[in-house]
Amino acid sequence: QVQLVESGGGLAQAGGSLRLSCAASGGIFSRYVMGWFRQAPGKEREFVARITWRGENTYYADSVKGRFIISRDNAKNAVYLQMNSLNDEDAAVYYCAADRNDYTWGHASMINYWGKGTLVTVAS
Repeated sequence: QVQLVESGGGLAQAGGSLRLSCAASGGIFSRYVMGWFRQAPGKEREFVARITWRGENTYYADSVKGRFIISRDNAKNAVYLQMNSLNDEDAAVYYCAADRNDYTWGHASMINYWGKGTLVTVAS
């Protein structure tokens, strides 16, 4: 069964940076679209970023454009999220996600594979 395991969450100061990693195993192939969602207390899980299987296209939520960078290393079956200029609105549990399609990322319920999440806290 497909497994996604996140790491790299923790505490960051406002204006600081964190880099999240997601390792995939159990049947994930390089052709899968991979990305990240996040969920803050009292809010719905929201799309953050995704990257196509060759890495040629990236997509970001408006709230993180210019601050976050998604990348992937297919040789390592890994996807990364470099988060810069963090603010308190970025505090959330971040979930790695994967799907065969690129048209299913508008709502979290349409994504097929999920990690268990890693907590990002921002001190202001």
